[in-house]
Amino acid sequence: VVIAPSFADIFYNNCFKNGVLPIALSADEVDRIFKEIDANEGYQLQVDLAAQHVTLPSGEVIPFEIDNFRKECLLQGLDEIGLSLQHADAVRAYEAKRKQEAPWLFAS
Repeated sequence: VVIAPSFADIFYNNCFKNGVLPIALSADEVDRIFKEIDANEGYQLQVDLAAQHVTLPSGEVIPFEIDNFRKECLLQGLDEIGLSLQHADAVRAYEAKRKQEAPWLFAS
């Protein structure tokens, strides 16, 4: 998990490709969390991806937004390859059909 007020697009997208959850919170919330971290050794917060919130040691809950598709991929541990492999049968069926329709594309 990476928590910040904002993320560059490339970094944000690469986080999901690498199984990292980027959470964008307001600058005030991030500043407050960093101050609490500095003041409290062993500071821990909890992130609940399914419920889309961060819980601070005080019990305060801060919600965050995430695209449902990316959320489900993270919850299921799927990257782009894993997601594609879920549709392996459909890919094989398409390839077999395509070979019959356009065999010249598959000449060896």
